[in-house]
Amino acid sequence: MRSYIAFIKKEWIDYLRNYKILIIIIVFAILGIISPLSAKFMPEIIREFMPADISIQLTEPSNIDSWTQFFKNISQMGTIVAIIIFSGMMSHEYEKGTLVNLITKGLSRKTVVAAKYTVVVLIWTISYWICFFIASIYTRYYFPEGKTTGLFLAVFSFYFFGIMLFSIVMLGSISFKNIYGSLLFTAGFTVILFIINMFPKAIKWNPLQLANSNIKILQGILTFYDIKYSFVIMMLISLCALRLSIRIFNEKSL
Repeated sequence: MRSYIAFIKKEWIDYLRNYKILIIIIVFAILGIISPLSAKFMPEIIREFMPADISIQLTEPSNIDSWTQFFKNISQMGTIVAIIIFSGMMSHEYEKGTLVNLITKGLSRKTVVAAKYTVVVLIWTISYWICFFIASIYTRYYFPEGKTTGLFLAVFSFYFFGIMLFSIVMLGSISFKNIYGSLLFTAGFTVILFIINMFPKAIKWNPLQLANSNIKILQGILTFYDIKYSFVIMMLISLCALRLSIRIFNEKSL
């Protein structure tokens, strides 16, 4: 346990020194601000740039539009930035050989994997919920009369999807000794999820549902019982990815 905590501190300090934590938090904070702002002012922007001879009916924005922008920005920008930053969590160790001395002195390889993943999840948690709370404050300000049923289920669904995704990033980072291999591995995994989603009977089991059904949850179309199997598969994939990461790392030469 002491070595686990000590390695977590070491990882945390490294992320602080290279400003990666600051970068992720700033990116997510900005996304939290612009999500409700874009929902509020997008109709006005569209009207401003539309040709005078074209008429278009635009509905008044609502809090649902704000949260739609939130999930869109998080999935298309926030998560991608985090994946790019975390994809090098092991490649730098391989290149510099910084783990050789630690492991030869008795540090367990299992501890290395567990500590690195813990720090990644911690940074993801802080950044994600900062983004959510900022978006929530601005959404309540601009759309005070709006009500959202199932908001926390929708938000937690994507949060846990991110946790699973970073277990895949961990597996890719350990399996390949460069950032590009890790990124391609994660991208390949995501593509597989989209392919599975093409089969209607497989949708309820696909963890991708936790990331792309958020608006349906907000609208009351889906409930926890509709996505419960996705949660189960998400947890199984996360555990299997971490277990496989430890196994591969134990056999990997440093």
